[in-house]
Amino acid sequence: MPTPVAPPGSSTSTPARAAGLAGLLTAEVIFGVLLFVGAFGLFFYLTRVVFREHSQVFDDWGFAQMDRLRAARPWTRTFVDVLTFFGSVKFLVPASLVIPYVMYRRGLKRYAIELLLSMGGGVALNELLKAYFHRDRPTTALIYQYGLSFPSGHAMMGMCLYGCLAWLAVQHGRHWSLAVALVCFSLSIGLTRVYLHVHYPTDVVAGFAGGAAWLVLLRTGIRLFWKEKKIPGEDATVSE
Repeated sequence: MPTPVAPPGSSTSTPARAAGLAGLLTAEVIFGVLLFVGAFGLFFYLTRVVFREHSQVFDDWGFAQMDRLRAARPWTRTFVDVLTFFGSVKFLVPASLVIPYVMYRRGLKRYAIELLLSMGGGVALNELLKAYFHRDRPTTALIYQYGLSFPSGHAMMGMCLYGCLAWLAVQHGRHWSLAVALVCFSLSIGLTRVYLHVHYPTDVVAGFAGGAAWLVLLRTGIRLFWKEKKIPGEDATVSE
């Protein structure tokens, strides 16, 4: 009796595909766990340094570095003013509406929802943390900025927007270079807040950490909620 030949794309390739998927899944899970533990641990450590130990060593050092940069290269002020705009409410609010809309129109509905949740949840979390810690802003600010200081909204919301876009860029097409560029852009926005003395360096680092931790929690929740689910009208190339 002749041995049946498996048709193309049948179960003969299933083990290889499953192994590849398991490898990617394991890598993502490990990265997510490490990122969350690191970000949460860093945020917790900073709260102790600032509110329990009342240490200003890191803050003084960070301000000193930016003051030297500003004194040595005065032209950087113009660059900083432009860069910090991309973490402001005037930019983030329209961006967090327009970008998801474009994604939705292109069939990337899950990505659109994920970005909206990232920004909406990030805003709520940032406001809650600021109200809880109630840290005043530096008195040496170069520009007027209302509100409380810890954690930095520019740093945290920049991470929520650009960090989420970086994650989606990797997921959708393995665009690693774009992802790295987006994360670096987010970090640069946070540094402008130290340059302008509108946030302490610890505020900015806490904002990065808080934003990263929130992204991991959101990503985990989305994977659990959307597992084996299909959104009507969604592009078939989008998968979790």
